[in-house]
Amino acid sequence: MSNLRGEQSFPKAARTALADTQMRHNVGHATRSIRAKRAAAVAECPDWEQLRLAGSALKQDVLARLPELLEQLERKVTERGGTVHWARDAGEANRIVTDLIRGTGADEVVKVKSMATQEIGLNEHLEAQGITAIETDLAELIVQLGDDWPSHILVPAIHRNRAEIRDIFTRRMPDAGELTDDPHVLAMAARRYLRTKFLSARVAVSGANFGVAETGTLAVVESEGNGRMCLTLPQTLITVMGIEKVIPTFADLEVFMQLLPRSSTAERMNPYTSMWTGVYPGDGPQDFHLVLLDNGRTRVLADPVGRAALHCIRCSACLNVCPVYERTGGHAYGSVYPGPIGAILSPQLTGISGHDDPNASLPYASSLCGACFDACPVRIDIPSILVHLRAEIVDADRGGMPSVQDVAMKAAEWVMESPRRFSLAEKAVPAVRLLPTFPPWTRSRDLPEPPAESFRKWWSQR
Repeated sequence: MSNLRGEQSFPKAARTALADTQMRHNVGHATRSIRAKRAAAVAECPDWEQLRLAGSALKQDVLARLPELLEQLERKVTERGGTVHWARDAGEANRIVTDLIRGTGADEVVKVKSMATQEIGLNEHLEAQGITAIETDLAELIVQLGDDWPSHILVPAIHRNRAEIRDIFTRRMPDAGELTDDPHVLAMAARRYLRTKFLSARVAVSGANFGVAETGTLAVVESEGNGRMCLTLPQTLITVMGIEKVIPTFADLEVFMQLLPRSSTAERMNPYTSMWTGVYPGDGPQDFHLVLLDNGRTRVLADPVGRAALHCIRCSACLNVCPVYERTGGHAYGSVYPGPIGAILSPQLTGISGHDDPNASLPYASSLCGACFDACPVRIDIPSILVHLRAEIVDADRGGMPSVQDVAMKAAEWVMESPRRFSLAEKAVPAVRLLPTFPPWTRSRDLPEPPAESFRKWWSQR
C-alpha cells in the first residue's frame, strides 16, 4: 500500500501535526460542520438503525461467499462485452493498468476519485512510466496540484483553506487569470481547467463503490459530475475495484444508496450516481476493463475478528467523530485510509512485520470511545478490532525483552494479588508525585492528583 510517511510511526507524525495550528483549525472546523449536518440527515430517517443492520448483514453475506460472487461478477461483465483482470497485489494491478493504457497509445488519462488506486500508488507508477494521470475530483485536484497528500477519505483537501487553494491554483493554473478565494471563483477555475481534459482524454480510470454480481453492473457515486464525464466521454474505461466491493443483487443497492449519502455528504440522496454494465455499442466507452484487486484482502478475510474491516463503504463517518483524527489530521496516519477505519484496515492490508513497523502504531492511533461504531453505517465494531490488533502486536513481541509496560503490569499484578501489599501501595500513592515524571505517560497527560483520603482509610474510620 502507498505509504505517506515513509518509516515514521503515528506518535512521531502526530506530534508534528499537533504543532500545525492552521491544519488543526481547518480539520476541526470541517469535521464539526460535517458531523452536525450528518446528524440532521440521519435524524430524518426513522428506520436508520434497521438500515444499518441490513447493511451489516449484506456485508457479512458477501464475505461468507466472496469467491462465488466474484466469479458471478466476472461472468456477467464478460457477457456484456467487458474484460476482467485479477490482480493479487499493487504491483500486478499497476502493471495491468499501465499495459492497458499503453495499448491505446495514450500518455494522459483522466481519473475518478478512487481510494483503491491511491492504495496501490497508481498515479506515481504511471508518472514513472511517462503517463500523466489527472484527478478530476475538485478536492483531489487541489491535492494533486499542491504536490500534497489526501488527508480525508471523503474530502481529501480538508486540511486546506480557501486562501491556500487560491495560491495553489494561481501557481499551477497559469491560464486561470486573477483569482480570489471565493469558492465559486475557485470552482469555476477548476471547471475550465478540467473541461479541456475531459474532451481530449481517450482513457479514463475509475474506482467502484459497488459491483453487482447479479448483473455485472458497476456503480460510482460522486457529488460534482466529474465522475460522469470520465465514465462516458473516453473511448476506454479501466475500473480498479477492491474485491470486497461486490454485492449480490441489484436490489441490494437500495440499502447502500440510503446509508452512504447520509453518512458521507449528509445528503438524502447522492447528486450523481453513475452505473454501467459492460459495453453499449455507440454509447459511452467501447472498451471496458475491470481490475479486481486483492492486495491483502484475502489475508484480512482469514481473520474472524479483523475481517469486519472489509465491510467499510468508505463513507468517512468514523473520521468525523474521532477526537484523535480531529486533532492530528489525516497525514499523521501515513496511509490513504486515515482515522479509525485506517487504524484497523491499513495494518491488516499491509501486514505488520514487527513492533518497529510503523504500521504497528496504527491500532493505538484511535481511542476506544466507541463513537466510530455508533457512526458507522454498516456497524463495524472498530473498538473491538483495535483491541484485537493490539493483542496480536503484543503477542508477537513476547519472545523479546519485556517492555516498560510489561514490567509495570507485572508489578501491578503482584501488588494487587495481596490485600496487604495493595494497602501499602495506597499509602504510598502521595509520594509518587514527588518522583520524577515518566515521559511516555506525562508527555501527553498529567498525573492525576491523588485523593486526600483512600477508601480503605475512610472505611476504617467509619
